[in-house]
Amino acid sequence: MSEILDTEATPNLITFPCDFSIKVFGAATPEFEVTILTIIQHHCPNLSENAIVQRNSKAGKYLALTICVHVDSQKQLDDIYRELSANPLVVMAL
Repeated sequence: MSEILDTEATPNLITFPCDFSIKVFGAATPEFEVTILTIIQHHCPNLSENAIVQRNSKAGKYLALTICVHVDSQKQLDDIYRELSANPLVVMAL
């Protein structure tokens, strides 16, 4: 059984504000990339173009996006991960 952590009561291991790299995996489709960038920009509207690195899998079936975002709080980071994880196009978000 997994426990849900109370982020308000748990001490942060990350000092905010900070730059944080998020890696998202999904099918190598234009829809995947546009969807992920829309989600990230919803939470981090000042995202720059050079903050995104793309990498295709060996066979070209999957795409990994590494996105460096500037986050101000643990809540903001948690909200990004929640929205990414809830999206059916996302295979994994780290």
